[in-house]
Order: sequence, then C-alpha cells, then structure tokens
Amino acid sequence: MAERGLAALPLPQLRAQLREARHANALLRTEAEMFEKWYHKMEPCGPSLRLLSETLDAPPELTQTRGRYKSKLHGATDYFVGLTVEQKCELAERELTEMKDEIQRMKEDSEQTLQNFEAVIEEADVWWTDVKKAISDFEKDIISTISSKKGSIVASEKLLRYMEEKNRQRDLLREKLRLKNYLLKGYKKKLQQQLRQKEQMGETLREVRLQQLQVRNAQYQEKIDEKNQELLQLKLTSGKTVQVLNFYKRKLQDALVTSTSLMKGICQRKELLGKIEREAALVEEQRAEAESVNWQLRKQLSDYSVPPVLSYVQKKMAVTDLENSLKAWERKVAVAEMSLQSYRRAWNQVKMSGNQH
Repeated sequence: MAERGLAALPLPQLRAQLREARHANALLRTEAEMFEKWYHKMEPCGPSLRLLSETLDAPPELTQTRGRYKSKLHGATDYFVGLTVEQKCELAERELTEMKDEIQRMKEDSEQTLQNFEAVIEEADVWWTDVKKAISDFEKDIISTISSKKGSIVASEKLLRYMEEKNRQRDLLREKLRLKNYLLKGYKKKLQQQLRQKEQMGETLREVRLQQLQVRNAQYQEKIDEKNQELLQLKLTSGKTVQVLNFYKRKLQDALVTSTSLMKGICQRKELLGKIEREAALVEEQRAEAESVNWQLRKQLSDYSVPPVLSYVQKKMAVTDLENSLKAWERKVAVAEMSLQSYRRAWNQVKMSGNQH
C-alpha cells in the first residue's frame, strides 16, 4: 500500500520528500554519532547503540518505501531508553565545549608551529645573509686577486690565509655554541627539577584543593538552588503580574469602549442641546412677536367702543339685503353664462356650416 501511495504521488513531490528524508536522516546520524562518541567515553559501546547507528545509516528510500524495515527499526528502538531534551542539550553543550577546547589546542599548536617555522625562516635568512656576505667577500678579496695575478705566490698565500681565518671563525662559533648548549642543558635540568618539586608539592596539595573545591562546589550548588528558587518565585510572580496586567488591559479596553460610547452620546447631546437652544431662540422671537401682537390687540381692545344696538340691527339688515342681492346677481350670472354657452354652440354650428358650403 505504501508503494502504491508513493507511486501515485508526482515526481517533484517524491523528490521533495526524498530530500527531506535525507536531511532528517543526516541530522539523526550526526546526533547518533555524537551520542555514540560520548557513550564510548563513558563506557564500552553496547549492541543496542551500534544497532541504532546501523539503522540510522540505512538509505532513506528503504525507510520510506518498505514497511518491514520500518518495523525492524521500531522493534530495535523500542528497547532504548530515550534521552530527554535536557540530557541531549547537556551532551551537545559538552561536545561543543570539547570541540572548542580541541580547536583552542589546535590553534595553540598551529601558533607554536608557526612560531617555529618563523624562527627557522629567520635563522635561514640570517644564514643566507652570512653566506651571501661570505661569497661577496671571497669574490672581492680572493677571486679578484687570483684573476689579476694568476700563478703568483701572493694569491695562493692569501687564499690559504682566508681559509685559515674562516676555519678559526668556525671553531670559535662551534665553541660558543657548545658553551651555550651546555648552559641550556643546565637550565633545562634546573627547570625539570623545579617541575618535579612542584609535582610533589602538588600531590600533597591535591587533596586539600579537592576538599576546597568540594566545599566550593557545595556552596555554589546551594547558591544555584537559591537562585533557582528565586527564579521560580520570579516566574510565579511574573505569571501573576501577567494575569493582573491582562485583567487591567481588559478593563482598559472596556473603559475605552465605554468612553467611546459616552463621547458619542455627549456629541449627540451637544447637537440636541444646540438644536434646543436654536428652537428656544426661535420660540423667544415668536413669544416676543406674540407679546407685541397681544399688546396691540389689548391696546385696540382698550380703545374699542361698542356701537348702539339700533345701528347694529341696521347694519345687519343691510348685510342681509346685500347677501340676497348677491345671490340674485349670482343667479343672473349663471343664467347669462348658460345663454352665452348656447349662443357659442349656435355660432360654432353656423361657422361649421359656412365652412362646409
């Protein structure tokens, strides 16, 4: 089924899975090599660790496509006691520390080798300078004389004196170097003796130092425990502080929402207040106008005098007569309009008959 599922996938996806599996296996192989190296340092390697390294060295294609290889790997690793993340980190830190120490030692060795090479090169430069100087002196003093005075006794004697001088200088240098070597050997013996004395003194002081280190270690362990307790307490305090901070953040958010709604309400109330003030001003103007009209009416009322009853009756009778005459005239106008309409219809008929003729 796994082979059918892999066959159904497209080729780019299979390649991507293959690259991921190879990368994961490379990481596991590196981790297993580091653990195996550390295990070799602690005690002889067991068969389970070798089996784990062999299974991790297997090709990723077999671990992906064949279920039986997976079952073997799971069956082999079921007997292992897995390391925790803290143990893995501790092993990695120790390996990193050893690697740094080894790099430091290699750096020191390379620096020492470089210094030796520089000393050898400097010595060779000095020797080559002396050789070039000797060659130039020999060519200047001997070769020029021999070439100018071939076969003369003076040239031969000069050459012999030059060779004797060089032999004497070489003997002096050899004696000087022998004395220097003797002094260096004595200094070396003295240093070796001092080193042996220090080692003997160190063996006697080792136990005392070990006890002091143990006491310091216990003190440091107590301090570490105290710091861990303080750190735990600070973590708890920090957790409570975060909870309180979140609570006040929520309260602040609610207060901001309430403030926003109150600001909207205040703006609405301000607009309503402005509208009411404008309406109040308008009402005040209307009230002033009404008071002015009322004052005028009161003034008219105070100046008003009631006419006599007979005059009122006469006026009322005149109004009635005028209304009756108005109704009569309205009837006359209606009759006239009806006559006008009949005349218009007759005229229209006459015009139409004239047009037809």
